[in-house]
Amino acid sequence: MVADLSDTAQAARLSGAARGAFGRLDVVVNNVGGAIPRPFLDTTAEALEEAFRFNVSTAHALITAAIPLMLDNGGGSVINISSVMALISGRGFLSYGTAKGALARYTELAAQDLAPRIRVNAIAAGTIATAATEVITADAGLRSRVQAATPLRRLGTVDDVAAAVLYLASPASAYLTGTVLEVHGGLQAPNTQQPLPDL
Repeated sequence: MVADLSDTAQAARLSGAARGAFGRLDVVVNNVGGAIPRPFLDTTAEALEEAFRFNVSTAHALITAAIPLMLDNGGGSVINISSVMALISGRGFLSYGTAKGALARYTELAAQDLAPRIRVNAIAAGTIATAATEVITADAGLRSRVQAATPLRRLGTVDDVAAAVLYLASPASAYLTGTVLEVHGGLQAPNTQQPLPDL
């Protein structure tokens, strides 16, 4: 189903469409987000609000619409795709890191509100080779530098994230809720440092 996920009303309609197609709803994966890196003084209040809306409010709209449908079948699992930038700090990531940090905290709080019938977990993803990171994957030199700055010496793949999603959606993780699962190749610092000078 095509939807503009920057529109919370469209995001909210996805759950009903999924139940219409499959007859029930058991799992919600919130995999939307992003924000353009900017220097601190170029990060406006509006940019912060936009990042929060796209990364957190959209997730809330999607999940809120899904909860009644999941409860119809006894419960389910919600998985939010957060980011390693929710856990580590680097220049230029003020709006993105703040929003993804908020999504990680949202996950922990929602898990308390929705227990015991609905589990809510998140994935703190690292640099994953997708269309969103094409600026890295298309430049051999940059890709090499990013990989060298990652302890596992490679970019993540969509399969790495999908495996974590499958685990969190399945009965194998039945005793996990409010967890932020780290799938980032061991990052303790950004592997894509923004070349921003001191003020």
